[in-house]
Amino acid sequence: MTLSLRNFSAPLWFLLLIAVAALVAGYVLVQRSRRKRTLRFTNLELLERVSSAGPSRWRHVPAIVLVFALLLLTTAMAGPTAEQRVPRNRATVMLVIDVSLSMESTDVAPTRLKAAQVAAKSFAQGLTPGVNLGLITFAGTATVLVAPTTDRGGVAKAIDNLKLAQSTATGEAIFAALQSIEGFSQVVGGPEGPPPARIVLMSDGKQTIPTENEDDPRGSFTAAKAAADRKIPITTISFGTADGTVEIEGRVQSVAVDDGAMEEIASLSGGDFYKAATADQLRKVYDTLGEQIGYEIKEADASRPWLILGTLAALLAAALSLTLTQRLP
Repeated sequence: MTLSLRNFSAPLWFLLLIAVAALVAGYVLVQRSRRKRTLRFTNLELLERVSSAGPSRWRHVPAIVLVFALLLLTTAMAGPTAEQRVPRNRATVMLVIDVSLSMESTDVAPTRLKAAQVAAKSFAQGLTPGVNLGLITFAGTATVLVAPTTDRGGVAKAIDNLKLAQSTATGEAIFAALQSIEGFSQVVGGPEGPPPARIVLMSDGKQTIPTENEDDPRGSFTAAKAAADRKIPITTISFGTADGTVEIEGRVQSVAVDDGAMEEIASLSGGDFYKAATADQLRKVYDTLGEQIGYEIKEADASRPWLILGTLAALLAAALSLTLTQRLP
């Protein structure tokens, strides 16, 4: 928690510092008046015999501590705020995973798909409870396996059962995610409007359906622009290497990862692009996303520490006063 002394929710309470200053001035005046009355004694030897033998200078300590306590309590009443990292309670995330045949490549051990399943499950299970998570897979078509929900068990089970298929319809997958988010937002949206949403797209190859042209009406770039219009950023993860190969119908085919297309999708939608060439890198990317998506920074009340310190200081002032002067301040 980072305390921001420049921001106070009720700064007018600082007017109480005028009263604190008046008390300090009154204390000084009382002490001077007492000194004048003392000097009226002409027999200083008698005065020394009847006066207390204690060190008089310590009698001011309780008053100083009490003033310090009043300063702390006044600050607490002024409502200091601080930036705090808090879990999101309203957010929708659609996890979109490519399950085309290229995901069978072993350039990422044991295969791209197996590594993706492990990392995606870890991401799902580690996401903060208040986030609604949905799952979409795509190859030649896009399939909504799990609608947005806070139940992580269903998402994890669906990830375990991913099956490979032919082709890559990236644009259709993004449109399906947008439709799922819109439908869910209509159900849970309240006076504050629809909850914030994001799409996390993980793919290893270039779009092949409906065509290889990403600017097709159902293409990935068109879908990314639609996401930007709805203020739903797409975080893309380009997974795999340039050396990936896979055997399809007895022939070895190159399935090099397409970083450029994934980066452009992220850019067009207002999201972020990540590249992961190993299973470990993919886990780190998902861990980073979990922190970004699951938490947010908010200005929150930070008066409690000031209130505690002020109360303790007031109690200390009382204890010192009883010890040194045998009376409360």
